[in-house]
Amino acid sequence: MTKPTPLDTLRQWHPEFTALRQDIHAHPEIGFTETRTAAIVAAKLKEYGIEVHTGIGGTGVVGVLRRGNGQASIGIRADMDALPIHEETGKPYSSIVPGVMHACGHDGHTTILLAAARYLAQHGDFNGTVNFIFQPAEEGLGGALAMLKDGLLERFPCNFVYGLHNSPGMALGKFAIRPGPAMASGAFFDITIRGRGAHGALPEMGIDPVLVACHVNTALQSIVSRNVPPAETAVVSVTVIQGGDAYNVIPDSAVLRGTVRTALRSTMELLEAAMRRIAPGVAAGFGATAEVDFRFIFAPLVNDAQATDDIVAAARAVVGEENVSTTNGFIMASEDFSFVMEKAPGAYINLGNVAPGEAGATGVQVHNPGYDFNDEAIPLGAAMFCELTQRKLPKDFA
Repeated sequence: MTKPTPLDTLRQWHPEFTALRQDIHAHPEIGFTETRTAAIVAAKLKEYGIEVHTGIGGTGVVGVLRRGNGQASIGIRADMDALPIHEETGKPYSSIVPGVMHACGHDGHTTILLAAARYLAQHGDFNGTVNFIFQPAEEGLGGALAMLKDGLLERFPCNFVYGLHNSPGMALGKFAIRPGPAMASGAFFDITIRGRGAHGALPEMGIDPVLVACHVNTALQSIVSRNVPPAETAVVSVTVIQGGDAYNVIPDSAVLRGTVRTALRSTMELLEAAMRRIAPGVAAGFGATAEVDFRFIFAPLVNDAQATDDIVAAARAVVGEENVSTTNGFIMASEDFSFVMEKAPGAYINLGNVAPGEAGATGVQVHNPGYDFNDEAIPLGAAMFCELTQRKLPKDFA
């Protein structure tokens, strides 16, 4: 009789994990407040007989599973946090928390890793240690750095680390990865313009910070086109301009906020220097001042060659070689698991999330109030992590 594959077993458990994912979806929590989600994760890991460590980096959880006498260890990571978005999916399990929803699929990622943990605890055929890393606050709040600062890799050493993210632009049953540089580094910025308030009918009596902010915004758009070599990739986006709250009042100050994305750390440093030079310079020309708060939030995500080969082989074992692409395009979005991958070699793969015929060909994109994770992807992602573990920690290797 043929032994069931991890995917066979995980499909039998699918209704249970679908219910779990939908429960997490209905109770979303913003970064560093994932107390309910973390408690569920810890309880499930304990139920599976896995050693549990909580409170890492705030609300982070790590489960440790050892088999045999192998000294090798790997880490598999999932993110747990939601976004400050009001849900508009109309699903029966929609968020019950006003203004907060799982709009990026972290509820699905958490469930996938729990499903993999259960399989490996009950049926895992490997020799070594698996660290199941459940990370808080991925969405720009520094969860990965918080876990690292709390001794993540010192307390739970990993020879390699792995993660995944669902992809609404890719069909269910497919995986994709880009070897080498794969996702952009990212920064957030706030630029505070200080002028002099006045009556809206008497602009000559003041220094209009709103006007200055508009000129600063325009000048910032020259940074990439006139400072970054055309062969390199960079984006500067001002996403917020705030100033004043009355029709007839020129305010004292205005604020610009936004994000910067680059493929290289060196390019990020170049853009920061240019922004710190341009904003005060433009403001000074109007008699105003500008203060720049520039915060480096995400490192570039770079897939290690060996780790990429490992995760590709595992994905192909689950869905077939023809359904795993290694020519994924460079993604200008960012991922803070990159900080962990700077400390330990790793790979980060995309998992198809779109059912055939859903929303044309692409599905609803992440960070959208209409987005929802496809529960049919749960056993596929979990099976891939199980295959990866058993291949990376073989029983004949001590």
